[in-house]
Amino acid sequence: MSFSLTGKTAIVTGAANGIGLAIARHFGDQGANVMLADMDEDALAEEMEPYGGGEDGNMRSFAGDLRKKLTQANLLSATIDAFDRVDILVNASRQVMSTDPLDLEDKSLDLLLEQNLRAGYRLSQTIARRMIAQAETDGLEDGPVGTIVNLSSIAAHQVHPDLLAYSVSTAALNQLTRSLAVALAPHRIRVNAVAFGSVMSESLRASLAESHASREAIVSRTPLGRIAAAAELAEAVQFLASDTAGFITGQVLTVDGGRGLLGAVDTPAH
Repeated sequence: MSFSLTGKTAIVTGAANGIGLAIARHFGDQGANVMLADMDEDALAEEMEPYGGGEDGNMRSFAGDLRKKLTQANLLSATIDAFDRVDILVNASRQVMSTDPLDLEDKSLDLLLEQNLRAGYRLSQTIARRMIAQAETDGLEDGPVGTIVNLSSIAAHQVHPDLLAYSVSTAALNQLTRSLAVALAPHRIRVNAVAFGSVMSESLRASLAESHASREAIVSRTPLGRIAAAAELAEAVQFLASDTAGFITGQVLTVDGGRGLLGAVDTPAH
């Protein structure tokens, strides 16, 4: 059984830091060509310095607001210019925001539906069209054409009133994953998601440094008794992106140490 990504080209969004960056680095270490995409140009440039500033090798970067259609088209063009093709899309760009359910001026639902759902959907459409065109050019009549992996959260099936918009946007993303999987199946493009619990990203580490009680709450409500490392999430994404998962589509793989089995805790997933 092989989870090899050698020779594949992947676009990873939200890749300037945190979980997106961990996935991009892992994919690169596994032999994939990787385009790191993010809005934070300075953070991307800093991360790309060990790779020659993104000019050589199998790691490149693209900075821009991926909520805009033109930016998405430019991302695809940059990827094709660098690597000639795209085989994998990882929609890891996401945002967490508090919601006040009684505030008529609260815009969190609109903002998170745009960031966590619509932007990834539009990018998936753009990349899927390219994957289909590649298969036609290559004369590929059977076998895998491409794969899309969305990053979701166990918040999709838990109730955090102060994270209403985040929960709704991730629940919608799970349904989008299933629906898009069926729609793209005739084109031999697989679509799956990874729903995670608490992962030791930079943002969560900073949050827990201020509250020992929050860390204890997470650990006590996680049957495996710890917080996941970002590398563990990256490996789950690699599995779904690899040909080993060639008959898996429309699935939401939960990677949470069993936390979702016991219900919600006060501290949100990161």
